[in-house]
Amino acid sequence: MSSTYRLAIVGTGGIAHLHAKSIREHVPGRFEIVAAVDPAADRLEDFRSAFGVERGYASIEELLAAEEPDLVDLCTPPGAHADGAVAALGADVGVVCEKPPALSLADFDRIAAASASSKGDFAVISQHRFGSAAERVRNMMTSGVLGPLAIAKCDTLWFRPEDYFAVEWRGRWETEGGGPTMGHGIHQIDTLLSIVGPWAEVVATAHRHRRATNTEDVSHAIVTLESGASVSITNSLLSPRETSHIRLDYDHATVELDHLYGYGDADWTVTPIEAHAEEVMGAWGAEPRGRRSGHGAQFAVLADALDAGAKPPVTAEDARRTLELISAIYASAFTGKPVRAGDIDPTSPYYQRMDGAGTPWPDRK
Repeated sequence: MSSTYRLAIVGTGGIAHLHAKSIREHVPGRFEIVAAVDPAADRLEDFRSAFGVERGYASIEELLAAEEPDLVDLCTPPGAHADGAVAALGADVGVVCEKPPALSLADFDRIAAASASSKGDFAVISQHRFGSAAERVRNMMTSGVLGPLAIAKCDTLWFRPEDYFAVEWRGRWETEGGGPTMGHGIHQIDTLLSIVGPWAEVVATAHRHRRATNTEDVSHAIVTLESGASVSITNSLLSPRETSHIRLDYDHATVELDHLYGYGDADWTVTPIEAHAEEVMGAWGAEPRGRRSGHGAQFAVLADALDAGAKPPVTAEDARRTLELISAIYASAFTGKPVRAGDIDPTSPYYQRMDGAGTPWPDRK
């Protein structure tokens, strides 16, 4: 028997509209949006009118003083995620948070500490983990039908013109936490890690080629996984033909995903070697099928977890592994040295800020 959960959305910009629309269309009756929060009164009123939300507040503190939601959905700019999550968890309210969950590992660990002492759980939106095709690939990898992974690619090749960065918080380490590695590639990187498992070491570069930002507009990384497989990762905001691409070369087959902002089963291709074709394609034709990646897919799994009294996906532990790799990419890029998992501890400048002690290029005001 499913329940209806009281949800408060904090931040009412474009991503909040996407969340609310996905909830209404894909999980009707499982969440009730009881309140919304935004310091911009006009934007708040537009959101409340669009989705029939009865009550609005200017801050999360006002919300928590007046309401008793089951869950807070953080859709604010990244710089407000940590304080919002800590406030909600301190009130024993569960949190689901948009990516990136924090601007640094230090901020993330502050959230994790608040979650550990709260009756509420902390989870991160990682919507591309939840398409049925990705689940099938994970099942195939676990069963061994694909054989061991040898190499992989993970590319986020997007295009953002100069005027995209006119929004005050974009393109700044203090408010966005990074460029395409942090704010855009994180989607594909997280999906990749959910399939291939933990990473061990990274060597990377980052560049500011074109955009008038303080952050990078391109990065490249070579990642060695704990399994020994190697992965190349490119993140770009300078690519007019946009694509999001993952390629996985196993001993028995190549698995590829080509999409942009979300995928269905048809966006995946499996190419087996002849000796294993029947076995591989039989497994690829199995269930689950027909579920697109997206916020609706994750909110459905979230509701199921709440019904079962289980931890919601994606846990703080899951999200930290992805954020640590992103921090390590920046650390390697700006120090010119390989970075291993676990190297970025509280003594490292890259624990406090993704740009550490600073970038090789000057800040642009």
